[in-house]
Amino acid sequence: MQQPAEHVSPNRLFPLMIGAMGVVFGDIGTSPLYAVKEALGGTHAAVPTHDNVLGILSLVLWTLFLILTVKYQLFIMRADHQGEGGNLVLVALARRFTQGNPRMQRGIMIVGMVGVSLFFGDGVITPAISVLSAVEGLEVVTPAFQPYIVPITMTVIFLLFFFQRKGTAKIGRLFGPVCLLWFVAIALLGLKEIIRHPEILVALNPLYGIRFLFGASGGHTFVVLGSVFLAVTGAEALYADMGHFGKAAINWSWGTVVFPALILNYLGQGALILGDPATAKNPFFLCVPDWGLLPMVVLATAATIIASQAVISGAFSATRQAIQLGYLPRLRVIHTSASEVGQIYVPTTNWLLLVAVLLLVMAFKSSDHLAAAYGIAVTGTMIAVTSLAFGIVLRKLFSWNWWVALPLLLLFLSLDLGFFGANALKFMDGGWFPLALGAALFFLMSTWRTGQRLVRAALRKEEIPLEPFLHQMDADAINRVPGTAVFMTQNFQVAPSALVQMVQHTQTLHERVILLSVQIEEIPYVARTEQVKVELLFNDYYRIQIRYGFMDVANLPKTLASCRLLDEKKVILDDTHFFLGKAIFTAGRHAGMAGWRLKLFLHLLQNAASATDYFNLPPMQVVDMGTHIVLGDPE
Repeated sequence: MQQPAEHVSPNRLFPLMIGAMGVVFGDIGTSPLYAVKEALGGTHAAVPTHDNVLGILSLVLWTLFLILTVKYQLFIMRADHQGEGGNLVLVALARRFTQGNPRMQRGIMIVGMVGVSLFFGDGVITPAISVLSAVEGLEVVTPAFQPYIVPITMTVIFLLFFFQRKGTAKIGRLFGPVCLLWFVAIALLGLKEIIRHPEILVALNPLYGIRFLFGASGGHTFVVLGSVFLAVTGAEALYADMGHFGKAAINWSWGTVVFPALILNYLGQGALILGDPATAKNPFFLCVPDWGLLPMVVLATAATIIASQAVISGAFSATRQAIQLGYLPRLRVIHTSASEVGQIYVPTTNWLLLVAVLLLVMAFKSSDHLAAAYGIAVTGTMIAVTSLAFGIVLRKLFSWNWWVALPLLLLFLSLDLGFFGANALKFMDGGWFPLALGAALFFLMSTWRTGQRLVRAALRKEEIPLEPFLHQMDADAINRVPGTAVFMTQNFQVAPSALVQMVQHTQTLHERVILLSVQIEEIPYVARTEQVKVELLFNDYYRIQIRYGFMDVANLPKTLASCRLLDEKKVILDDTHFFLGKAIFTAGRHAGMAGWRLKLFLHLLQNAASATDYFNLPPMQVVDMGTHIVLGDPE
């Protein structure tokens, strides 16, 4: 894990700032490609009159300030968990503060699943709209490129996802410098137009935005807020990537480079439209001199690829966290870097995202149409997790009174709900897509959670108390063979099914037996000194509990090899075999879930990654002991 920037030297702070410009601000930094265009030249745009231009630009700038600087930097980023941030971290904190209140815990868990579901909706739309809006710059170069926009976009997106399995350790070093060049370039473009039309600077006055909101604007005011919100898509990255770069690097990058560059570029686009309202159709690229159009399209495409990469990497991390917390079945997770723990690749997530993104590009065909679908996913995530869960965390973490916390929470909620309502008006124009995708993912996660509860109930019917079983084996003088046997279990009070099957079928047992439990805590990381707890039962029967945080790498052999047993001996992996209970579940009657939904759960269970892969066990030393269990009453 990266050392938080608050504890690093100034010499290390600058590289962290450069890195944050690529990973943290890649998404929000490419919003100028489409935000103003949609607000003043898109399907749900306001007429680009003098007052409307000033009003919308004022709203864009003050939305950036209120959400990024006030909401995230001053408040939400204070709610870190061991230096980590993100929606699931916030949910874990909220659940920790509501222990003893099952109803509240269940509500927070549902909020977390909703937030994760909508986050994946955002993960599908970001690569599509970002790359498409960059490639559309070719149309400004010459209209002859128009038929090739979608094929070029799909090719870029396919290559982006195809090379995910290679990891981003090497190319990732270029992300920060490329994005720094991007921010310098868009700042200079904006400054050029501001010099030509300095009257745009009055948009810095919030009264112009207020006047636009509550004045007579031809009935377009509220729906235009959905386009204004496009300027802050990607804001959640400030909190989600806090553990990688630290608060100081993120805050300094925002304050010294990103925010000033965005202000200059947005004002520059507004200045261009003031001079010629016809440029509202694509103000970003029309700010670029003719000689610089092709280089700018290339730079914009590179910046949008980086923004998409950050979202894809975030989807991989969110998948792993959701698996660890029990929201999703186990999936294969590949670590693409030996030095960076956070560099992971989840094949299932990658290919599903690719298919969804390509279908999205083919269906919507332009960034104008995609913009309608974009904001609703992000605003939904903010409402579902950031504002609601943050209310609990703010109250508990800082010991604020409700009369202080509640007004702040209501302020954030009013902002989020206002933008959500504006985006909801575009439901039929594409806003349905992220909601449909989120609903499908939420249903999948709730099915998995309910099915897991049914599995635990079924397993309880088969339980055999552990200690009487072990004493009976000793009394029967069962044959002991050399070596160590590890039996994985979730409950130390009962005998693991693999142990029972081993004794019943072979009448033998290894001379040293370890009952191993792996527990995933609702904290990001567990300190190594607190990861392992060893207990001797009797006669070389050991009980070992290993605790991981939901962002830790669960490498059981490595953890076992580092721990000492009570006789000061270490576990010799070459002499150890892992015995896993391989239960085959079938659907019975009255299982507690609709039959078709139960079949879906069993399909997920059957196709989940094996414990061997997930816990990095040596395959040649793993033995699966099968058993058959019926969920519900037998037919």
